[in-house]
Amino acid sequence: MPSRASVFLSVRLLRRCCVIAALLPACWLAPAAAQDPVTLQLKHSHQFQFAGYYAAVEQGYYREAGLDVTILEGSDGNEPERDVVSGKAEYGVGASSLMLARLAGKPVVVLGVVFQHSPYALAMRQTSAEPDIRRIIGKRAMIGSLTDELGSADELLAYLIKEGIPASSFERVEPTYNTADLISGKVDAIAVYTTNEPDTFDRLGFPYDIYSPRAVGIDFYGDNLFTSEREIANHPARVQAFRAASMRGWQWAMSHQEEMADIILNKYSRRSDRAHLLYEARQMVPLVQPVLVEIGYQNPERWRHIADVYAGLGMVPKHANFDGFMYRVESSGTSLLWLYRVLGGAALALVLGAAIHFSLLARVRRRASAAIRTGEQRFRTMFEASPLGIALVDSITYEYRDINPRYQEIVGRSQVELNAMRWLEAGHPEDVAQVKLQMGRLTAHEIGSFKVTNRLFRPDGELVWIEVSVTAIETEAGSHPHHLCMIEDVTDKKQSEALIWQQANFDPLTQLPNRRMFHDRLAHDMLKSQRDRSCIAILFIDLDHFKEVNDTLGHHQGDILLVDAARRISACVRKSDTVARLGGDEFTVILSELEGTERVEHIAQHIIDSLRLPFPLGQEQAFVSASIGITLYPDDALDIDDLLKHADQAMYAAKGAGRNRYSYFTPTLQVAALNRMRLTNDLRGALKAEQFELYFQPIVHLKSGRIHKAEALIRWNHPQRGVVSPLEFIPLAEASGLIVDIGEWVFRESARCVQRWRQQHHPEFQVSVNQSPLEFQREDGAYDAWLRYLQSLNLPGQSVVVEITEGLLLDANATVSNKLLQLRDAGIQVALDDFGTGYSSLSYLKKFDIDYLKIDRSFTRNLAPDSSDMALSDAIIVMAHKLGLRVIAEGVETPEQRDLLAAAGCDYGQGYLFARPMPAEQFDELLRQQAV
Repeated sequence: MPSRASVFLSVRLLRRCCVIAALLPACWLAPAAAQDPVTLQLKHSHQFQFAGYYAAVEQGYYREAGLDVTILEGSDGNEPERDVVSGKAEYGVGASSLMLARLAGKPVVVLGVVFQHSPYALAMRQTSAEPDIRRIIGKRAMIGSLTDELGSADELLAYLIKEGIPASSFERVEPTYNTADLISGKVDAIAVYTTNEPDTFDRLGFPYDIYSPRAVGIDFYGDNLFTSEREIANHPARVQAFRAASMRGWQWAMSHQEEMADIILNKYSRRSDRAHLLYEARQMVPLVQPVLVEIGYQNPERWRHIADVYAGLGMVPKHANFDGFMYRVESSGTSLLWLYRVLGGAALALVLGAAIHFSLLARVRRRASAAIRTGEQRFRTMFEASPLGIALVDSITYEYRDINPRYQEIVGRSQVELNAMRWLEAGHPEDVAQVKLQMGRLTAHEIGSFKVTNRLFRPDGELVWIEVSVTAIETEAGSHPHHLCMIEDVTDKKQSEALIWQQANFDPLTQLPNRRMFHDRLAHDMLKSQRDRSCIAILFIDLDHFKEVNDTLGHHQGDILLVDAARRISACVRKSDTVARLGGDEFTVILSELEGTERVEHIAQHIIDSLRLPFPLGQEQAFVSASIGITLYPDDALDIDDLLKHADQAMYAAKGAGRNRYSYFTPTLQVAALNRMRLTNDLRGALKAEQFELYFQPIVHLKSGRIHKAEALIRWNHPQRGVVSPLEFIPLAEASGLIVDIGEWVFRESARCVQRWRQQHHPEFQVSVNQSPLEFQREDGAYDAWLRYLQSLNLPGQSVVVEITEGLLLDANATVSNKLLQLRDAGIQVALDDFGTGYSSLSYLKKFDIDYLKIDRSFTRNLAPDSSDMALSDAIIVMAHKLGLRVIAEGVETPEQRDLLAAAGCDYGQGYLFARPMPAEQFDELLRQQAV
């Protein structure tokens, strides 16, 4: 006998057939119905997260269902719920917090679940190898809106509570949804979508840890398609059509990810590039699970689980009733009362119904079997064609039960080879332990899934990085548990990350740590020093005369020297010490775990001795030395900036003491550095405040005793310090670049004075002005401006003599040669100052246009008959005259020196015997006295 339910089914089917038969003629005669306009409100801006709805539009699924669908972007997560309840939109996409809305009395109904697992997680900066969520205690975190009572923040707060971290233990701030706030350190944790923000972090090379509520068994649904009770009551057929078309769109989108990404870029949004959209798609696969679960499926037990989590937060009462919250795809049919009336009224209908029932039952079974075969085929097709490697694994024996082709491709083994192996056999030994630990939690039902990144070896020995997602699979009672393992090859991504990290932390030339890595290591060593109460030494190393190597042999040979220098310095320290290149020819060394300074001095001297040896550079050899500044932590400073500043000051002290040596930092160096800084600051306003004054020292023609020339010397009348020596402020002016403006002022003031003296005292009077190498090597046409100024004063070029040093001729490049030629062509003469104390060779005197040699005062000071200084002075004078040069002797202080120089044929003398440097007004008086 057929059961009451089967008879009822027969009658119901018969009734439907009659209704359909009655309606068919009307359908044939009626014109095509217009499409129903409906609105779908998203909860965020357009992205792959909503790809299924775009696919339903673009593939025509909504149109086939008689629907004209408008998809609207959302500005906040609760906008869909507000608009659907108010009737502004018929459908929306919402999170699991829809349950709170339902229990609060709002008539929302979930039509289907798209994300079987929530992508919501917490991100924090990675600070150690072992992630620890408890680092959030006492920190600032962006977790959900502070003014919204509903939202996805609830699952994160529940997760933290389950980890023993109540919301009161950290500071919640209003979210900006900007990852830059975490990267910059403005906040210490932010809520993220695992399908979105991690890609941004990876691209920027930002180290981060992800914490998911699923780690403690809190497993919420993600995106859900929902509507209102009003829409279901008024338009039941439209609801069913909209749901079916939407789920069909999702099936298409998840199996056509690349095409879907192009559609989004072309028609919906270009906020994200194609790579990011595909990243979203890949991350959504384990969350949507399109292969394992029919998209749209929702489990009442999962919703009960979510309700229990909310109850644990005190947001809903325990055992809350949410009947009517889940949409039933098929209606329940006609009431039993009508059935009983039919049964009581017509026995013949029972017989007829039974016959029809068996006929239809067979048809239903055939359709069900066909649907199962179709579903299996669809599952197999998606399984085989998935871009992810997928394997079904016995969780106890680790035997493979099923493997798709992509999995075989990634691990580099055939299905036969994998069937003969056990899961994890190909894994890197250092990673297997971590996976097994998580598997223990999985099989103990502490977690339902986990995700790790690890390594495996292919048969040829190649190491491959893979992202692994493992999810527990329900099996029949009494059988072994199984899990689904999905893998993705991320080797290229890891190699790119490694390259970016290498470039960000290491000098590309020497492969030493760069400034950033040096700071990180020094900070780490300082923390260790505080724990161990040990000492740290920082050595600041600068190569002496390296610029000459670059200028004479070229930058390529200079780079070779730097690489060799890096090797030599590294060989002088322990492997646990750090050698870094800060840039140019500057190196630093961190010597940690010190008990005294004896070892520091030994290493510093060892470095100096090593760098003093010749550097072979092809057919040439280069010689440099090193000046080293040493500072100690914690004795000299307590922070990195001060330590480096003190080491730099000590290095300059070593250079000032003659180079090729080391110097410790002392408080005196700090005082001197502060004085230099303050003096430089004062120097910047000195020119504008007219604090400079020109002094002139006469240059006397020795035979006649007449004054035909003078040297212009600058003096600085500081308002507080008084007169500041040029020996003190000129190096500061050169280092700060102020020397250019000061030199221009000296020239113009000298030109005005020489104009007066040529008119009043001698028509060929000359004034010498000193030129710094920095001024002389400029390429801005400065001498063109000089010549124009001389012309404006009606002065010839011969009225000015430019004094340069021998060191300038060492840099015998095209700029120096061109400047000397430019001066010669303009009639401006050149004097070589301090001759005999530098590095110039006689060939320079022949090569360049020099008019005067100035014998340095160190020769004049000790002049005596038959002395070596007299012999050298004689030789300089004779040589100069034979080359057509005139000679000026500096530092003449006694009549004996003057007479000896005159007897040797020296042309001019300059020194205190004749006059000290004096202001222009006093020099005027001196010239008037000479004329008397």
